This record gives sequence, structure tokens and C-alpha cells, in this order.
Amino acid sequence: MTEKPTLRILVVDDERPIRRFLRVSLGASFTVFEAENGEEAIQLAAVCRPDLILLDLGLPGLDGLEVTRRLREWTLTPIIIVSVRENETDKVAALDAGADDYLTKPFSVAELLARIRVALRHCAKSENEPFYQSGSLTINLALRQVLVNDRAASLTPTEYEILRALVTHAGRVLTHAQLIQMVWRDTYEAGSHLLRVNVSNLRKKIEPDPLRPAYILTEPGVGYRLREIEVSNE
Repeated sequence: MTEKPTLRILVVDDERPIRRFLRVSLGASFTVFEAENGEEAIQLAAVCRPDLILLDLGLPGLDGLEVTRRLREWTLTPIIIVSVRENETDKVAALDAGADDYLTKPFSVAELLARIRVALRHCAKSENEPFYQSGSLTINLALRQVLVNDRAASLTPTEYEILRALVTHAGRVLTHAQLIQMVWRDTYEAGSHLLRVNVSNLRKKIEPDPLRPAYILTEPGVGYRLREIEVSNE
């Protein structure tokens, strides 16, 4: 008798064919629960305690944004938005509401599984400061140490805080507003411009080619993501 997968995913979509596709695609690795509207999603999330939630935005009744906000009132379960809406405004709104990632339909199963792995890995990290190593870049937050080709990079306090936020959420896109809040602790009128300037300066100090970033990736109109290549905890 085949053992039932231990990891649980809640799929929330009002289209039955989409739910069926996701159930078949994920069923070998996860126990899949399904909800077709926002109210049912919140109830199932409380009862089933999923390890991750795949959530559509265009739901009848409570839409995906409101579901995300309500879930974030009591749970940190990773939420990946899966939606046909591809404009930047919707992406930013979903991420600012508390979603961990945003995937636009149609998508490949391989990409979906990769996003799920990143979300689950981030959720499973301990509270210890993470250690990031990729190529010529080594970041040890516990020691506040940033090395490029084994040499210490001279970062300003603001540049370090930006990098710290990205490393702590490696693999996850952070919106401009989220980064501004994390770094400056408040809404800053010139925040977006100041953020871009600091990211540009940071790239010049850590990237092999600042014009073609290998580590700090831009999500156009949304924010930034630190490419998760090799992340562990010390």
C-alpha cells in the first residue's frame, strides 16, 4: 500500500479543470485539498493546516487578496498566488497583502514545483541567521560578513540592510514597499528612488557584472529577488 504524502497543499480555484490539473500534477508529492471559493479556503486552511496554499485571485465572494489578508491575520503558511492576471499592480498588491510568490497562468509544472520548493524551504528555515554562498559571493549574516572573491565588501549600513532582507527571504520576491519598510522602518517619500540607487550601488560591489546581475534580480515594476542557488543555515 502506497503511503500518503505527508506534506499538504491547499489549492484554491473556482475552475474545476484547474483544480483537477493541480491535483494530478501535485498528487504524487503532496496531499492535495481543494477549495472553490474564499470562504471555503479560510475554513479549510484552519481545519487542514496545509503546509502551503496555491491561491487564485479571481474567486467568487471573497477574492484572493482578501483571503490573503485574512489568512495573514493568524497564519504564516506560504501562499503562492496562481492567476491569469499578469499586470504589475495585481502582483504588487498580492505580495504586499502577504503572499510569498506570484505565478502567472499558464505555467509549467516544473516551474510551479520549483516555486513550491523555495517557499517550503524558506518556511522551514530556523531562526538562525542564514548563510548564503554562490559563485564568488559569500554572506554570513551571523558575523555581518560579506565576501566577494574572499575579500570583504565595503557596504554602507543601508546597503547591508537591503542585502540582509534579500538573503533572509532568498528566492522570494520582495516588493519595493516591503524593502522600504524593512530597511527604513517606515514609508519614505523618496523611498523608491533611494532604493533603486542603493541597489545599483550594492550590485556594483557584489555582482560579477552589475549590468547583468547574477544575484539580485529585478522583478520589473514589482521589486527584487535574491536568486536562491545555495542557501543553508549555520
